[in-house]
Parts: sequence; structure tokens; C-alpha cells
Amino acid sequence: MINRRLFLSGTALAALPTAVQAQPAPTPARLRGTIDAVSATTLDLTLRNGTKAKVALAETARMTWLTLTNPADVKTGSYIGTVTVPQADGSLKALEVQVFPAAMRGVGEGSRPWDLMPQSMMTNGTVGNVVMAQGRMMTVTYAGGEKQVLVPDDVPFVTYEAADRTALTVGAHVLVNGTRAADGAVTATNVSIGKNGLVPPM
Repeated sequence: MINRRLFLSGTALAALPTAVQAQPAPTPARLRGTIDAVSATTLDLTLRNGTKAKVALAETARMTWLTLTNPADVKTGSYIGTVTVPQADGSLKALEVQVFPAAMRGVGEGSRPWDLMPQSMMTNGTVGNVVMAQGRMMTVTYAGGEKQVLVPDDVPFVTYEAADRTALTVGAHVLVNGTRAADGAVTATNVSIGKNGLVPPM
């Protein structure tokens, strides 16, 4: 009887690591909204659709300002990001352009689906040719591919500046990137804050 109990106990213990490993991994999360309240560890937000959300701030969460910049700053060799949507003729139209400072060159390189609106994509890469005609047509190259992107004249151009947690103030517009746990809780790892009332366009 004792041996049988030991066997059953050992079987249960052996199963524990498997149960732990079976826990679903956090998934990426992205929230856009306005800060209602802020503490050392959390943000309360009103999202763009009007719903409320509470976000935990990771200890190492990175803060950056988003501020408007001059479209003329984009030249051949600039490293940018742009959210695009497909047009009827198959070309891509930019909804915004992010001009990355030198220290951020290479961040997020590539092209992938984005959640700003249906069929939107985010492409981060290096600007090749820029042709000015009814806006500007840019070639954006990245490892493994390139995109031709039409950038209308009314598209906002933004850039990033270093910030800290003092930038998190009630009323500020933010774009939160982080992870979502199985229970739905979101933890922010990166918060972009619109400077001087700017609404993050991406």
C-alpha cells in the first residue's frame, strides 16, 4: 500500500511541469486611447471606441514622445515606418509616416498586418526612391522585400523623442504596446505619448 501511494504521488508530481508548460503564452496587445488616471504601476484609459481599460506598467516599460515632424525630413536612406491600406489598383496608400531617429534604425523592420483599420499593414524599412507627384511615391525596402507607397499631401509625419513616466498625464493620447495574459490583463512594455495633444496616428 505504501509503495502504491508513493507511486501515485510521484506520478502527480511528474505531471506538474506539463501542467505549467500548458499555460498559454501572453499574446501581443495594442491599445489606443486617452489617459484617465495614472499611478506608478497602472494606467486607466478610455479607448477610442469609448470602452474603459486598465493597463499594468511593466517596470521596464519604455516611454517615447510622438511629435509632428517635417515631411522634408524624409529622404533617400531615411528609416521610416508607415501604415498603409491597399487601393483599388493594387497600390498602397499611406495613412501616416513615422520618421525614426538614428538610434531606432532597424526597429520592427519588415511588413506585417496592422490593426488600425481593415486590411491595413505596417511597413518599416529604408526609403529608396522618392518621386514627387500628387503627393510623393516612396520605395520602402526591408530585408526580403520592398513596397511602393503613395503618401498623400495631408498624411501626418511624426517622429519619436525620449520620454519618461512624467509624460503620462491625464488627458494625454497614447498608443500602448504590450502583452495580454490569458485572463485578458494587459501589461504595457512600450507607451508612445502624443506631444502637445497629438493623437498617435498609427
